[in-house]
Amino acid sequence: MAALACSAAELHPLLGGGNATSAAAEYICGRFDAVSSKFVDTGYAVDNTYLLFSTYLVFSMQIGFAMLCAGSVRAKNTMNIMLTNVLDAATGGFFYYLFGFALAFGTPSNGFIGQHFFGLSQFPSQSFDYGFFLFQWAFAIAAAGITSGSIAERTQFGAYLIYSSFLTGLVYPIASHWFWSADGWASPARADNLLFGSGVIDFAGSGVVHMVGGIAGLWGALIEGPRIGRFDHSGKAASLRGHSATLVVLGTFLLWFGWYGFNPGSFLNILKAYGESGSYYGQWSAVGRTAVTTTLAGSTAALTTLFGKRLLVGHWNVTDVCNGLLGGFAAITAGCSVVDPWAAIICGFVAAWVLIGFNKLAEKLKYDDPLEAAQLHGGCGAWGLLFTGLFAKKAYVNEVYPGVEDRPYGLLMGGGGGLLAAQVVQILVVAAWTSVTMGTLFFILHKMKLLRISHDEEAAGMDLTSHGGLAYEYEAEEKKEISF
Repeated sequence: MAALACSAAELHPLLGGGNATSAAAEYICGRFDAVSSKFVDTGYAVDNTYLLFSTYLVFSMQIGFAMLCAGSVRAKNTMNIMLTNVLDAATGGFFYYLFGFALAFGTPSNGFIGQHFFGLSQFPSQSFDYGFFLFQWAFAIAAAGITSGSIAERTQFGAYLIYSSFLTGLVYPIASHWFWSADGWASPARADNLLFGSGVIDFAGSGVVHMVGGIAGLWGALIEGPRIGRFDHSGKAASLRGHSATLVVLGTFLLWFGWYGFNPGSFLNILKAYGESGSYYGQWSAVGRTAVTTTLAGSTAALTTLFGKRLLVGHWNVTDVCNGLLGGFAAITAGCSVVDPWAAIICGFVAAWVLIGFNKLAEKLKYDDPLEAAQLHGGCGAWGLLFTGLFAKKAYVNEVYPGVEDRPYGLLMGGGGGLLAAQVVQILVVAAWTSVTMGTLFFILHKMKLLRISHDEEAAGMDLTSHGGLAYEYEAEEKKEISF
């Protein structure tokens, strides 16, 4: 927020001239400058409070991930998946502090990797305060949480620590630098040389967060192979149902709640006017609109999944509806700030069918992902990037990404193909980068026999073999049924 200026020399003649009025002018301007500085301080405080509040909402998504993951696995692996969710946050915090944030946002830098702020040295600065670091850390651990769902129930605990540290400390930060840092080669905030005259619009991370986490999980699950019993000897799929639909629903609602920090919070500030000050319309309006588009995309995807699965399989499935809802959220995340509410409905409708289609393909290819994380976050995230290239509205694009004349916007909104081309580039680059890095890591772990647990451990459950006991207390009769 710019400070208001007062000039005693200009005020002096207006007060009638003379020595007395000169002193009065200096006094008035002194008081005015003090008040102006307080307004500037208040502006910083309001924006930082907004960012911190959004950060807390995003971090609350870790509770949602934990509940969703726990409910989606069998009871004998509950403690294992809960512990991995805790450690995603803990290891992510440590490694993102050491070098993840620096690789992502260490400006000034080149277009490919950040170079400053290792260990938060020279922090805070004119560019970044501590709240921004915390906000970006909450995003980084969300990507790691996505991956843990894909490889649940069959992965050695040590492998979790290795991949989570690698993902949050290196893979994710470099990808986020490309698209979110002002220096990134594909960033829409670059001062010049914008990709296709636009740069990539991935506002809150359909590609940076969801595709990175989903594709990392894809490679982990592919290299590990399916869980024991997921497919029979003839190749027919068998259902390995999670043990608690209650936890799945609870986790879904917590993620929904957190998404209001994830998407609207990505504005980073709220006290910003669009045009003349004093208007009812400003960034605070865009924040509200973003919350609306997020809600509509998720709601539409949930309803589409409800009736779509009813037609396909003949019953109403709460787990499918929850995953459909989250697929809608993952898709709208890229363009939530630059599309109209009616377009968000289209986004959610298509996202539901993208998820259903990828799940069918996964079953045919004998791919096993207990939480459908690769299909949901990778597939719906990619659709969200394409959707933004089709439906981004000119007025919103210029508000959220100002300063560039004739910036391309959505193809179907009359903005040409520049933005869509940039979005396609992001899909290809994120898929390639994550595949090369995380695919290689999982392959090395596999060859070193550090990735998958033994057949006996998997049959008994990781809670008993690795974590000292079951998550729940059972009666004698119930214990006989645990090893399903």
